[in-house]
Amino acid sequence: MYGTVAKFTFKPGMQKPFMAAMDAEQGDPDPESVAVFGFTSDEDPDIGYMVAVFKSKEAYRNNADRPETNARFERMMEFMASEPEWHDGEVVYSEING
Repeated sequence: MYGTVAKFTFKPGMQKPFMAAMDAEQGDPDPESVAVFGFTSDEDPDIGYMVAVFKSKEAYRNNADRPETNARFERMMEFMASEPEWHDGEVVYSEING
């Protein structure tokens, strides 16, 4: 498996509108996607994190090249104060309990 951990900085007060917009767009996941998790920081509500996992590095790269992915990213950036920090890599451990 392969994926990314991204750190987002929302424009002030935009975290909840961002989540509402992303919820409204669900329904067209990449078939090679394994899981996506979103977090908000306890310390700063304008900081968010996302973990996205794909079946392989090739699947991750193919998703990045999808026009739908780029369009979603452009819509997402309307809520962001800056470009996200992306940290890509091989998944070396996973465990999901219930």
